[in-house]
Amino acid sequence: MNVMINSLPFLWQGLLVTLQVSAIVVVAAFVLGISLGVGLSFGPRWVAWPIRIYSDLIRGLPLLVLIFSVYYMLPLTGVNVTSFWAAIFALAAFQSAHVAEVTRGAVQSIPPGQHEAGKAIGLTFGQRMIYVVFPQALRRFLPPWINTVVSTVQGSALVSLVGIVDLMLAIQQVIGRTFKPMPMYILGALIYFAINYALSLISRTLEARFAYVRE
Repeated sequence: MNVMINSLPFLWQGLLVTLQVSAIVVVAAFVLGISLGVGLSFGPRWVAWPIRIYSDLIRGLPLLVLIFSVYYMLPLTGVNVTSFWAAIFALAAFQSAHVAEVTRGAVQSIPPGQHEAGKAIGLTFGQRMIYVVFPQALRRFLPPWINTVVSTVQGSALVSLVGIVDLMLAIQQVIGRTFKPMPMYILGALIYFAINYALSLISRTLEARFAYVRE
């Protein structure tokens, strides 16, 4: 118990890095994923097909392989980035592919008549998306998107493999000094559980808030 308490200040720094990585990835994947999802659903073939290939390819790769690929291959192309940003780029690419599919499923669930109604009153494509499609698709988008946020937090533990001192690597460093792995892994599991459980509660709250009224 003492080792768990004494390690908390050091683990706090690692936790902040985990939260920072997760927040950046969530925002980047949200913006990119929605753009890709709309392009996949409504774009011409020359737009939709590259997005489809990207989505299927990225989602078919293990996240660990993607992180190592970006970390080691970017310098070969002349792009020199720190391990922090290489890991974020890999995580954002992985999660954006999933958000794109979530967006595609949400917007395509809206009946075509809604689009036709928007056209009938003179709305542009952008206006139809903002005022007609997105408000309705939000109900279907939020629950699976929160799941991608949870998986982002879980996947952020892999950034420790490229030398980023996040929560997981901080735990391993404490274990290397104290030689007491079980208490530290239990503490790490509890911290990750607290974060993901809070996100799950948010997911259920949003799902109930935006759920359709069933007759």
